[in-house]
Amino acid sequence: MLISEVMTHAVVSADVTDTLRHVGGLMRERNVGSVVVCEQGQPVGLLTDRDVALAVLAEDADPEGPAGDHASQPLVTGDVAMDLETAADLMVQHHIRRLPLLDDGALAGIVTIDDVAVRAGDLELAQRVTAEVAKGAIPEFFFHRRGG
Repeated sequence: MLISEVMTHAVVSADVTDTLRHVGGLMRERNVGSVVVCEQGQPVGLLTDRDVALAVLAEDADPEGPAGDHASQPLVTGDVAMDLETAADLMVQHHIRRLPLLDDGALAGIVTIDDVAVRAGDLELAQRVTAEVAKGAIPEFFFHRRGG
């Protein structure tokens, strides 16, 4: 199965110079948890709702400041022609929950762990990807503490 069969085609994006407030508004209006940040039309980063909240609340960032300053970079991307398993492996390798997809260098879609789980119908793959990506997000000391 190709990743293009399960990706979301309508990707919400913003320019690196757009404000955090603007990006937060896009997230609310479009009901999404992430926005691909572009520079001169090319995707360069990813900004999640968590990134916006932490920037403004924990880092005291100016909501009118550029969103690009808080985007996750470098941006890991895939290609619309890749198969689902390859995309899932890329997500696991980089411990990412969202993978923007390019078609001839242009932003064409995005795939999330939820897309893999729900749209692909491959429960085993979805469980593996979810577990491995989550493991990358949990500090290593957590696993050692549980054993005593």
